Amino acid sequence: MKRVLIVEDQEEIRGFIKINLKREGYEVLEAEDGEKALEIIKSDDSIDIAIVDLMLPRLDGFFVCSKIRERDPFIGIIILTARSQEADKITGFIKGADDYIVKPFSPSELMARVNSLFRRVSMIRKNNNEILMKPFRVDFNSRKLFKEDKEIELTHIEFELLKLFINNPNKAFKRDEILNIVWGEDYMGGYKIVDVNVSRLRQKIEDDPANPKYIKSIRGYGYRWEIDDGRKIK
Repeated sequence: MKRVLIVEDQEEIRGFIKINLKREGYEVLEAEDGEKALEIIKSDDSIDIAIVDLMLPRLDGFFVCSKIRERDPFIGIIILTARSQEADKITGFIKGADDYIVKPFSPSELMARVNSLFRRVSMIRKNNNEILMKPFRVDFNSRKLFKEDKEIELTHIEFELLKLFINNPNKAFKRDEILNIVWGEDYMGGYKIVDVNVSRLRQKIEDDPANPKYIKSIRGYGYRWEIDDGRKIK
């Protein structure tokens, strides 16, 4: 069963979203505030997507997003809010959101984005290979990254970015190429989400994220994984 958590304090909006989700075959859970949302997430590890408003009672929506992401690196998170400022969108992506929709919204657009995100979340790529690229070791079977034998925890999107880069050393990728490969061609958001997630990945893997050694920026183009060491595949 496809399962979605709606985190929205306005009952009418929750009901409207719920009707559209159920028509598409989703099982729906509801939370009217941030505290209730986190209680549900802690007690239920089978939720595929969380749709989160930012203007919530008790706990701020950004905080809720960050806590959901901390608990489940693979869950899909859509922010659905009346706040349309660019700064809010960037903050949302930094806090772990996969998508950002501004109210008022079209039900057909919302469902298209939910369905697109569900396909990405549910797509688990099992790969028995392991890549050694000093100082990194990537185990695709367990979806784990190690740097000098120390595990680095990555979200689903961060791992997919790393997988793309590390499988294509020294190859330059345009932002829209990365968007299509990692988020899917049917993703309706802009490529700023690429920049945000690359920045988050750098914070985790680079010795000095301000002067990255591995993920290099190509001004006006995109990114390249730069490495001199040879690669060994088991």
